[in-house]
Order: sequence, then C-alpha cells, then structure tokens
Amino acid sequence: MTKETNLTFEEFKYERPDFDKIVKIIGEETEKLEKAANKDEAIETYFNVSKVLDDLDSYGTLVSIRNSIDTTDKFYDDEMNHFSEEGPKIEEATVKYEKAFLDSKFKAALEERFGSYLIKKYENDLLTFKPEIMEDLVEESKLSIEYQKLIASCQKEWEGEKLNLTQLGKHTQDKDRETRKKATKLVAEFFEENLDKFDEIYDKMVKVRDKMAKKLGYENYVDLGYKRMGRVDYGKDEVASYRKQIINDVVPLATELRKRQSKRIGIDNLKFYDEGLQFENGNAKPHGDRAWCVERAKKMYAELSPETDEFFNFMLDRHLFDLDAKPGKAGGGYCTYLSKWRCPFIFANFNGTTGDVEVLTHEAGHAFQVYNSRDFEVSEYLWPGMESAEIHSMSMEFLTWPWMNLFFENEEDKFKFQHLQGAVLFLPYGALIDEFQHFVYENPEVSPKERRAKFRELEKKYLPHRDYDGIKVLEDGGFWLRQGHIFGSPFYYIDYTLAQVCAFQFWEKDRENHENAWSDYLRLCKTGGKKPFTGLLEVAKLENPFVPGTIKKVVGPIKEYLNSVDDSKF
Repeated sequence: MTKETNLTFEEFKYERPDFDKIVKIIGEETEKLEKAANKDEAIETYFNVSKVLDDLDSYGTLVSIRNSIDTTDKFYDDEMNHFSEEGPKIEEATVKYEKAFLDSKFKAALEERFGSYLIKKYENDLLTFKPEIMEDLVEESKLSIEYQKLIASCQKEWEGEKLNLTQLGKHTQDKDRETRKKATKLVAEFFEENLDKFDEIYDKMVKVRDKMAKKLGYENYVDLGYKRMGRVDYGKDEVASYRKQIINDVVPLATELRKRQSKRIGIDNLKFYDEGLQFENGNAKPHGDRAWCVERAKKMYAELSPETDEFFNFMLDRHLFDLDAKPGKAGGGYCTYLSKWRCPFIFANFNGTTGDVEVLTHEAGHAFQVYNSRDFEVSEYLWPGMESAEIHSMSMEFLTWPWMNLFFENEEDKFKFQHLQGAVLFLPYGALIDEFQHFVYENPEVSPKERRAKFRELEKKYLPHRDYDGIKVLEDGGFWLRQGHIFGSPFYYIDYTLAQVCAFQFWEKDRENHENAWSDYLRLCKTGGKKPFTGLLEVAKLENPFVPGTIKKVVGPIKEYLNSVDDSKF
C-alpha cells in the first residue's frame, strides 16, 4: 500500500515512466507466475504487477488532468501523445500476465484470494486484445486527443470577450430569447465551421474500431465495444429491450414536460434554443461564485455524514479541485483517481448556472466512492463498471437535496423541480445516443452525411418535441458532434441512463427515510467494484432497470411529484 501523503495537487511530481522497464517487469512477473512453486509465490506476482501498473496509471492520469486544465500546454500535450504511443505495449504485456493468471495451476487459490469477479474480468480482457491491434489502439487514442483539442479550441466573440463552449452555454439559458438564440447559433456555428474536421476524426475512429473488431474475430465493433466496457452480466439484447421501456414510459412524459415548459415560459412553439430556459423569470442558479459554492458544499458534507465530512476536507486540504471555466481548458467535468497519491481529483467548468452545483455533487459522488475504496488491495475493484459508478454520482445529487437551500436560498423549490425534470428529460436523449452508436458500428461504411441523417431520424423518435428552427447543422443531424463520449468512450452513454434509473430509486428512498437511504448508499460506495452491475444493485437494494416494468414503476412517483408542484409560481 502506498504511504499516505499530505502533498497538495500542485506538489505532485510528474516523472515520465520508463515503459520498456515496466514491460520487462510485467514479463518477469508473468514468468514467475508460470514457474511458481506454491500459491504464495503466485499471489505475490499479482501485487508486484499491480504496483507498477498503479504507478504508471497515476502518472498517466496526472498528465491527463494537467492537459485538460490547459490543452495549450505543449509539455503535457506531448506527454499525452507519448502515453498514446507507448500504452498498447503495456496492454500487451498485461494481457499476457492475465492469461498466465487464468492458466495457472494455482488458479483456484488465486480465485479464493482475489475473488471470482477478477477471474471474469481477466477472461473478458483476453477477448479485447491481440498484438495485431497495437497500432490501431495508438491511432484511436490520438484521434480522441485530437477531438478534445478541437472542442477546446472554440473561441467565439461575445461582447468583447472570447468564450468557449461551456461559457457560451450560460447564455443559452438567458431569460432573453434573442440572447439564447444568439448563443445557440454561435455554438452551432462552431460545429458548422469545423464540420469537416469532426467528420474526418469520427470517420477515422469508426474505421479503426471496426478494423480492431474484425482482427479480433468479431463481426463488428458492437460486441467488442461491450467487452471493452467490461460488461459481463448483460449485453446488447438487454439494452435494446431497456431502450424500448424508455420509449414507452418516458418519451410521452418528456413530451408533456416540454409542453408544460413552453407554457411556463410563455412561448407557443418551443424551439431548441428555448429548452435551456425552464422559467420565465430565469432558471434557478447558485447565489454565489465558485468559492462561495465550495464553502457551502463544505458545510453540506459536514452535516450529511461523518464520512463525507472527512472526505470533503481531505479534498479541500489537498487542492483536489479545478472548477473554473477558462480559455484553453477542456470542456465538461469528471472525477479521476491517482493511486500513487491515494486521492481522487475533480475537474469541472463552472459557468454560474445550476450545472455548477449539479456537477459538484455529481463528481463528489464519484470521488466519495473511490475515496472509500482506496484501501482495497485489488486494484481492479477500486472502481465499479461505468454504469455502476454513475449510480454513486447521480444518487449523490439527490441525497444532497436537503441542503440545496444553501446554494439556491429562496429558489430551492425551483431548483428541485428543474433538477428532477431535467433528469427525466435526459433519459430519452441518453437512449438516443446509445441507439445511434449501435447503428454506426453495425454500419461502419456509411458516410458522415448518412450518419447525421440517421441521428436526426432517431431524434424524431426519442425527442419528438425538438424543433431546431432551421439551424442547418442541427437540422442535418449534427447535434451529437458535441457529445464527447461518442468519440472517446463508445457505448458509455447508456450507463448514465441506467444509473439515473437507480438514482431515482435513491430519490424515492430518501423521501421515505433519509437514514435508510444513506445507509444503502454508503454500503454501495464501500463495496466499490467488487461486483458487476447487477450484483451491486443487490448490495444497494435497487431494482434492475433491465427487468420489464421497472422504468414504469420508477417513473410513477416522479410524475406524481412533478404534477403536485405548481410550477407557475416560479
């Protein structure tokens, strides 16, 4: 176990790893495992391999964080490219070790020591890699970096300032309709101007992923994509059935909510640039800046539980946040973990909207879970699968509802309505992104124009209310270009919707009994990634979203709550 440090994030020292040396160490440990005379020698190899991989991952994560904080920093940009080029040789060596692990005559003892889920994980990993795809993996990684840099390059003129996409996003929620329209058009203009570049990057990504899949013996990238996501307890058929539940039980509700919103903000025909404004007198927003919000979050987490109090102070003391939007900074928000320093890190782009509080509580949910898992001896159990990890983040958004008055004061009820409604409206969009990706990878030869046409077709199925009011790049099906997950993490996006269905259950539990809800949540966090998705549902006493009827059951209380609110008073 790495020794605890009191260093702040700024003091974390980066050293370029010696990739060849690490490959050599893993190879030596693989040989030791194959020649092990007893179970103790076999077990020891796991810890030796885990140590070098954890340190390597920590330096890679540190590079990634510093690169996303300033995408124009040449040093970290170069280091990102170096990791992209060298990474596949580590994957090759690791897969060889995992194969030796599975073939070991001490496999039963290894399984007893590390758990059957690690065996399943390794079996899954062997299905996702062969040396023949190493160059393809390098290309895929470089294309992801290229996309991130292109997104971060947005600099649109706004009243004498240069604004990036996140900063423009604030104005798409403005009370003035012309301001919203102007900001929305500027965002669309950026994608229109760079359409050929986005098309080129994504087309190359699709082709290289399809090539990898075929080299590994798959019909197309879909099955490989699921395996790369680590899904061992469900597949594309369950997901397709789940999407049908969303179409049947959520899309009609979402359309009702958009009609209600249109009436609420005094507009006859809701356009896309109106969707961001929830109330005629403006959306709820935090009543202070980033420092003000963080100070109130400190109070909130002190009162929520002793565990969250300790965690949040740890994060503050070690400067493990970068929250302000600024030029050159990558978009979005995330939480990651640095094993070498035993700490999570939260990245966001505050812009003065409701999203600031939502992203802070969301990413804090991730960080709190991994903080609780950091003493696990099996590195692979530190994080659960993506769909499970998002349960922690999305549920934290709801478990902190009792403290939302700290941020929104007299707008607390307005925020809660806005937050819950937004979560419902998200489900059809998340399912749309997933079905679109299935189409893309089942039809890798279609042209960029045909992809956009298919996306627009699916939008009309999942978002029948959406009206782009003639904005060409959006009318042509280009909205998805801003969704980074499609480029960097194929098939990830449905995970958010699965987790949202679980978070809704925590919302209902919390309304019934806060102590019981928190107890279930804490138990889930402390389990980390020791089980796959459906196993973790049992740990947290949650109903499985894949079971027909679950969505309808979960959405019922939400619809009742939203209908009970007189939103005209906001």
